[in-house]
Amino acid sequence: MAATTDIKSLKHQPGKSLAMPLAALGIVYGDIGTSPLYALKEAVKAATNGAPADAQAVIGAVSLILWALIFIVSLKYAVLILRADNRGEGGIVAMLALLHAREAPARSPRAALLVVGLVGAALLYGDGTITPAVSVLSAVEGLKVDAPSLNAYVVPITIIVLVGLFAVQRYGTSSIGRIFGPIMLLWFIVIGLLGLKGLLEGPSILAAANPFNALEFMMQVSWGGRFAILGAAFLAVTGGEAMYADMGHFGRGPIRTAWFAVVLPALALNYFGQGGHLLADPNAIDNPFFQLSPDWAHYPMVFFATAATVIASQAIISGAFSLTQQSIQLGFLPRMHVKYTAAHEIGQIYIPFVNTLLAIGTIAAVLVFRSSDALAGAYGIAVSALMIITTILAALIARQWGYNLFAVIAVNGTFFIIDAVFFSANSMKLFEGGWFPLLLAALIAFIMLTWRRGEQIVEKMRMGLRHPEEEMRLKIANPKLIRLPGVATFLTSAKTGMPLAMANFLRHNHALHERILLVTVESSEQPRVTDETRTQVSDLGFGVSRVVISYGFTEQPDVPKAIRAAVFDRSLDGFDPETISYIIGRETIIPSGHPHTMAYWREILFAFVQHNSERSAVWFKVPARQAIEFGTEIEI
Repeated sequence: MAATTDIKSLKHQPGKSLAMPLAALGIVYGDIGTSPLYALKEAVKAATNGAPADAQAVIGAVSLILWALIFIVSLKYAVLILRADNRGEGGIVAMLALLHAREAPARSPRAALLVVGLVGAALLYGDGTITPAVSVLSAVEGLKVDAPSLNAYVVPITIIVLVGLFAVQRYGTSSIGRIFGPIMLLWFIVIGLLGLKGLLEGPSILAAANPFNALEFMMQVSWGGRFAILGAAFLAVTGGEAMYADMGHFGRGPIRTAWFAVVLPALALNYFGQGGHLLADPNAIDNPFFQLSPDWAHYPMVFFATAATVIASQAIISGAFSLTQQSIQLGFLPRMHVKYTAAHEIGQIYIPFVNTLLAIGTIAAVLVFRSSDALAGAYGIAVSALMIITTILAALIARQWGYNLFAVIAVNGTFFIIDAVFFSANSMKLFEGGWFPLLLAALIAFIMLTWRRGEQIVEKMRMGLRHPEEEMRLKIANPKLIRLPGVATFLTSAKTGMPLAMANFLRHNHALHERILLVTVESSEQPRVTDETRTQVSDLGFGVSRVVISYGFTEQPDVPKAIRAAVFDRSLDGFDPETISYIIGRETIIPSGHPHTMAYWREILFAFVQHNSERSAVWFKVPARQAIEFGTEIEI
């Protein structure tokens, strides 16, 4: 999704082979690395219905978690899904771009694929509101181990931490981001050592390494009990999807190295340790993670756990910013104000609107559910649904790349069945809180689909309003046309015909500039576009040039910069880029309730969102002193 340090610069620096996996620890594995705070506790509670833990339940729960980590995270994500990259980029948006889903005609199979993919992207926002809430809340709940009287302060302290976390986003995280990796490395070392301590308390927990113990245990409980246990055990693998989402920042090699060398061993040790401690003291079920610590270390461990969960939450928030930017570039979301908090640093963007919505959703989750136990019911269902979608898209990509059909069905089908089992288990939590992230995801997916459909309708209307190419040439070639001194750039979404802004300018002023640039900015389905291929210029005659500027879905458009580069390499010449007038159309959408477009109320929603989206001049980084806007009304 996003990183919070100057990550990509490390990729090409000699001697940085250890720096990339270390950085990945702080960004990729913060979420899954803090799962031991609550995952095993919830799994054992589900197995025993809240009674003191018995040996069979503890061994069975630890075994389930261990093998879920092996099958879902190690085999599915680390080995399989990391192969499905879009020129090094990962994540749902990269998959949709790779499958060319946004080009799909309406009511086609690929259009249905786009809907599924956008639902997957929306699920990430739902997950983004729950992860900070359950992580920070579970860390602060460690205060109750030594001082149960502090229970009343857990929610207020959690909210204070979260408010502070969201408040500092506007300032960026480059200064503290550099220490995320070392802090998380220390976290994994500490939880591994604590796990070793617990393992020595109850060495018989090593029986959990045998997967048949998990199967035997599951066969002895009721169907309802099985789903409850599976849903709770799934909490241990939430965050594994970040391995794929953040691949573009680190590369698959460092991500795999960090997982197999540090994260998986530390997590396995800690889960074994918690299980061993529960075998020695079944009454420790209320908080086995913190009770692994020596008495003197409880409060320092609460502080350390809170720091680790803040790091995990920061990665989720930065990831939401990155996902939003990519979705805007590919036309899945309206343009929003994007603030760059540090130059040349990956992930150093701040989107105020997204930050505000995430803050409201996260704090609302804490206030509604009030404990990590209750939030566990809301956690997992969005992630398990996302994992199913990722498996399906990965299978389609494998087929697109020519892999054998039967091999794809065998491999991806196996993981699909595992994902479906966990999703079914998590769906049992729907009324316990699972509705919360799904409701958020449904609202966001609906907005994304409405925006995309509205943009398609508006573009069709624009095509009907534009003057054809030949008519434009005749108007420009007319010797009676007054030509004004200077250069004018008209931004247009089409690569043919006369832009609406140009037609309005001509109608009002009965004149055009001596030099005219018709500029179209298009989003590529590649993550990045090289500077050499970014700009294409064609001469239309009579002082008119058509300029097509391409940007990858991870890049931010900068039209003046691209034009300056074209002047520098002489694709364009004969003028000073600093004196250009950028003439931009500002459209006002008028809902009409036409039966062949969208439902009237969806048209109203689209018009509202379009009216409040970022102005084109700001989005394309056009200086205010050089921008001129012409209004146009479009009835849909």
